[in-house]
Amino acid sequence: MKQINRFSAYILMLAILAMAVSCHVGKEYARPALDIPDRYRDGPDITDSAGLAGSPWKVFFTYPVLQELIDSTLAKNYDLQFALRNMESASLVFRQARLGQLPDFTFQATASTSRAADNSLSGISDQQFLGTSHVEDYNANIGISWEADIWGKIRSRKEAALYDYLQTSEAKKAVQTRLVSDVAQGFYNLLMLDEQLQVARKNLMLNDSTLRIIRLQFAAGQVTALAIEQADAQRHTSALLVPQLEQSIVLQENALRILSGELPSAINRNMSIDSLDVPDHFSTGVPASLLSQRPDVHATEFALQAANARVGVAKANMYPSLVITASAGVNSFQFGNWFSIPASLFGMAAGSLTQPIFQRKQLKTQYELAQLDREKSVILFRQSVLNAVGEVSNALVRVEKLREQRQIALERTDTLQLATRNAGLLFKSGMANYLEVLTAQGAALQSELETVDLKRQHLNSFVELYRSLGGGWK
Repeated sequence: MKQINRFSAYILMLAILAMAVSCHVGKEYARPALDIPDRYRDGPDITDSAGLAGSPWKVFFTYPVLQELIDSTLAKNYDLQFALRNMESASLVFRQARLGQLPDFTFQATASTSRAADNSLSGISDQQFLGTSHVEDYNANIGISWEADIWGKIRSRKEAALYDYLQTSEAKKAVQTRLVSDVAQGFYNLLMLDEQLQVARKNLMLNDSTLRIIRLQFAAGQVTALAIEQADAQRHTSALLVPQLEQSIVLQENALRILSGELPSAINRNMSIDSLDVPDHFSTGVPASLLSQRPDVHATEFALQAANARVGVAKANMYPSLVITASAGVNSFQFGNWFSIPASLFGMAAGSLTQPIFQRKQLKTQYELAQLDREKSVILFRQSVLNAVGEVSNALVRVEKLREQRQIALERTDTLQLATRNAGLLFKSGMANYLEVLTAQGAALQSELETVDLKRQHLNSFVELYRSLGGGWK
């Protein structure tokens, strides 16, 4: 019993010694210096620090049909499911790394029997000392092995695993923000195609009416066959748009369904693009908020922190490592005495201090490579911040300039529609020729189509602003 107490005291003394001399050789993480402006170029007045990105996507997108599409996408999209699996893998690695400072326990039970030749040296020795050349040995023991974290190597490994996990979590959020943006922009594109199809059909009916009048004038000898041919060609140009737009609608519906992890099918919608608009006033928050709002920016910082932790691991590998081992159990040469206590009890403890001396510069090279990886991670982090600020600035100017373009296009469309009506009245009264009517109708059609497209671009630019600010993952 005294031997067991002495054994336990020895183990405890080694553990206390290891903890007393422990120190962390790795460098604590400090965020690199960043050149972040106080506000975005040409941005609106700042009313809060989070801005649009602080709004959950269900608050930002209030249309039920669009919400259903986004919900389905977030539940079934394969890219997002893949990102979730990466996140789960990193979580398992992190959970395992958290146990790095606990000792390893092993249990072993062995039984062996041997018989040496009577004329062999072993046989003669066994006969002399044991009285028999048949030797049995029974052993059962529990072994413990524990590496003292003197230089913070195990702690650095745990930190690296944690930041790898957090990086996959942010990567999953980044996939979600992109999916939410893609679904919304695809939905707006679908509404634009619906509106353009109505414009094309309306214009086709107008062409039919003009063609009937020209045929009546031809029968009365007022125009030549050339007028009928040109009017008919104009009608076919408008008619060609109808199947083209119908095709684009089906393709866009299929794309949205596939994005949401479903088979291609129609999308029921009872709204028009005219019912949607971009608010005149909104807040973007401060550029510094991108560090916490943008998942991709946050992910690159976690990657930097993981790289910094791995530098600590590589540096600690160059220092001595203290490993404490111990085992205790029962041992006997006879099965009947195997568990005879305390006669069969045994125990041992050992501590080893290992200092690498010559390993062909492998450890130093690994440390230098880890430092280079950290420097590259710093570059990527700074680049991600710069790209994020640039994306927001670009989205802001698109929102504002597309608003101006759409206003001009609306005024142009109103003018051309009025010109078309006047040309039709003048044509019926004989004060305008058919060419003026066809020209007015063609210009009005093109203007209406472009106006609807500008409306779609304006809506999409606002969605892109929301995404670039880091919105869509809440």
